[in-house]
Amino acid sequence: MYEGLSSGARGDAAESALARNGLGIYARHPLFRTVGVDKTFYRPAGRAEFERLAAQVPGDFRFLVKMWRGVVERDPIGASAGAAAFLDARVAEVECVRPAIEGLGDKAGPLLFQFTPMRLHGAREEREFLARLGAFLRALPKGPLYAVEVRNRTLVGPELGELLAACGAIPCLTVHPTMPDPEAQSRELALDPSRPLVMRWMLRANHRYGEAKDLYAPFDRLVEPDDASRDGLARLARAALGAGLGVWIVVNNKAEGSSPRSVERLAQRIVEG
Repeated sequence: MYEGLSSGARGDAAESALARNGLGIYARHPLFRTVGVDKTFYRPAGRAEFERLAAQVPGDFRFLVKMWRGVVERDPIGASAGAAAFLDARVAEVECVRPAIEGLGDKAGPLLFQFTPMRLHGAREEREFLARLGAFLRALPKGPLYAVEVRNRTLVGPELGELLAACGAIPCLTVHPTMPDPEAQSRELALDPSRPLVMRWMLRANHRYGEAKDLYAPFDRLVEPDDASRDGLARLARAALGAGLGVWIVVNNKAEGSSPRSVERLAQRIVEG
């Protein structure tokens, strides 16, 4: 339940050493049973890179992998494919999905398609996007757990929830300034109570990303505890765990100031509840 390995670590180890060996150390912690692989959003990774990651963690560890921005952004910055790859299932399969599932094997968790805020002018364009999203998801290889995170509030509703369920995918609930709180997202999406739960605790409502980074560095303490988000995430997690479902929670340093400490308090809240 922690995104960003070196940013939350302390001690005399250099960042280069953490990049090489930090994952194995991280995975020994009983609360850290997953990690968000974020760099794959900026460039696709090959099978060998995922195999290297999988070799560093125990058998019960699972990776949440963000899919390449080229397939979820209409004009991704610095992506040579440009808008041509947007919602192209073949590109997603070859460049993102198969390398991840073949390299990670049983250690592959949710494959996340995160859509940054889009300019959708009115209900017609929203319906067109949802239709393209549905066709995209149906064309992907069967088997992996696909999660979809949107950052347009107007897309959060039963239509998106029903579409994802019909395609065998699940929504990723997120704590982010552009979105309602995760419990509201769960209600508005009419979340399927029989499916696994994926949530990301990213950024509190009163800061931009850069502001939070400057304010919270060096990420060794909780600068601004967000009790409301913690309680909401804990309630959702308890319900899913009580139903015997898988739960993934990824926590960013920009959520409260220190993702490891946020994870510790969140775990306590889940148990205490």
